Amino acid sequence: MQKLTFDISMSLDGFVAGPNAGPDNGLGDGGEQLHEWVTRLAVWREPHGKSGGETNRDSEIFEESQANVGATIMGRRMFNGDQGPWGDEPSMGWWGDEPPFHMPVFVITHHPRETEQMQGGTSFTFITDGIEAALEQARAAAGDKDVFVAGGGSVIRQYLDAGLVDEFQVHVAPVLLGGGVRLFDNLRELPTLEVTRTVESPAVTHLRYRVLKD
Repeated sequence: MQKLTFDISMSLDGFVAGPNAGPDNGLGDGGEQLHEWVTRLAVWREPHGKSGGETNRDSEIFEESQANVGATIMGRRMFNGDQGPWGDEPSMGWWGDEPPFHMPVFVITHHPRETEQMQGGTSFTFITDGIEAALEQARAAAGDKDVFVAGGGSVIRQYLDAGLVDEFQVHVAPVLLGGGVRLFDNLRELPTLEVTRTVESPAVTHLRYRVLKD
């Protein structure tokens, strides 16, 4: 059965980005520390055009989270850090000519833009009709596979509030940021959760949850 999922790294004090997050500082002050557990892995580095890296239990967790994903959803800020009109020469953000997704990606935005077909099988389709329209198109594109919400936090919160998320993982890094962006603040609907797995490693603790539905 097709599921809607997300994975996100979080500090021990509950932040998914540090203070002063913005277009030129996407993860905020100190926020890069949240992702050190994954950026050191060979399975993450290869699709991002980087050599080397580690292979360990965290690698297995990362590969498992990506194995059955057929389409990805993200917000405009995650795509290129901006919010306003695209302009005459719209930016591709930080994804380059061959983004690491290799699947259809649906970008939620207020501003229309033509679909971008990229090298390596990634396409970016820009959705202006809201989160449910994006999910409908992503589900169709994913076929029998799952749909993955890549972020950012605002988009994930919208899907949680709408009761559309089926499963998710939080990767708790041994980092204290002291401030920044919290994922679960200001949720209108508080989901009921079931812990389905806990995996510890020297770099991070992986917590997987199922969202219980009526």
